[in-house]
Amino acid sequence: MSLLERGLAVSREWHLSGFATFLSIYLGYAYALSGRAAEGIPQMERAMSAHVVMGNRFNHMIATTYLGEAYLLAGRLEDALEFTGRALTLAREWGLRCWEAKSLKLLGDVAARLDLPERADSHYREALALAEELGMRPAVAHCHLGLAKLYRRTGAHEPAREHIATATAMYREMGMTYWLTQAEAAGA
Repeated sequence: MSLLERGLAVSREWHLSGFATFLSIYLGYAYALSGRAAEGIPQMERAMSAHVVMGNRFNHMIATTYLGEAYLLAGRLEDALEFTGRALTLAREWGLRCWEAKSLKLLGDVAARLDLPERADSHYREALALAEELGMRPAVAHCHLGLAKLYRRTGAHEPAREHIATATAMYREMGMTYWLTQAEAAGA
């Protein structure tokens, strides 16, 4: 975050507005991921508005996706559903399949939090299939973890164990220790 903050300060000092809005997206997202969503969300909203004005479609889609996730982290589930749905639409319109997989996985997370297990399952499975096709191993592992948590909450314990085992093995193979800890805690 300190590098993003410094980069943002420099880009503002040198009046590099396009670069400043780009960095604002990532800095706001980093804030949200670190538990500072109340600080990160307004920054991301301003950056997204600026990208719309500038006509930068790709950065607009990134901001929409990350803002949807930030809303999810902040517990603003209706906003998360709206923005993540928009991100999925943009990713599909522009043929950005990796962002489509990310958006589908996030829609699974939102649906799970909204207690819509059938929708969550459908989104996770669609994201999983696309992530596997594209070789997006971290996304595949995240989908397995999402499915495991969903199945555990709905009482489908055997499928939950299978998905936890897969996610845990993948995180271990990739050296993703933070996520390995999360998967192990979900399986306990």
